[in-house]
Amino acid sequence: MGKITHFVHQSLDGFIEGPNGEFDWPRMDSELSAHSQALTGSADIFLYGRKVWDMMSGFWPRAEEFSTHEHDLAFAPLWREASKVVVSSTLTEADWNTRVIGTDVVERLTALKDSGAHLLLFGGATLAGFLTQHQLIDEYQIFVHPVVLGGGRRVFTAPQQRFDLTLTETRTFDSQVVLLRHERAGRTAH
Repeated sequence: MGKITHFVHQSLDGFIEGPNGEFDWPRMDSELSAHSQALTGSADIFLYGRKVWDMMSGFWPRAEEFSTHEHDLAFAPLWREASKVVVSSTLTEADWNTRVIGTDVVERLTALKDSGAHLLLFGGATLAGFLTQHQLIDEYQIFVHPVVLGGGRRVFTAPQQRFDLTLTETRTFDSQVVLLRHERAGRTAH
């Protein structure tokens, strides 16, 4: 059976972007980059909401023009080749091996999971909150960075129900980023 993993960077105070939309604060050292590459390499499909898609599709197709960071140079070709799904009610098509899902989101993502696909959700508070509400996220990999942003977009929109998770891994990377990996209760670790 497939799964959806939520892969997100957050500040210590629980934000995924700063008050002005800043996303210049994540620390990608060699350990975190290697972990990120292993995680993305294990995924069959990259999953995005429209706002994160806009950011990703504006950078990764031409990342070599914008960055010389080793992580970026390694991830860019992988991103361009990967199968991707964008969930959006406003976007109708997208480039770079990407399908857009605008209706029947729960049913269509459930069908992908049932087919055995591992979907990797990159950030995105709105889609993450929606998928959490519908109990579609099987694993959360939250990377807490040593920064306080003092406001911005929270990592989750509030689910309207309570549910338990199981802590399956913690790890500290060289850059002092802490991984908190949780799975939905009842799901076995992989």
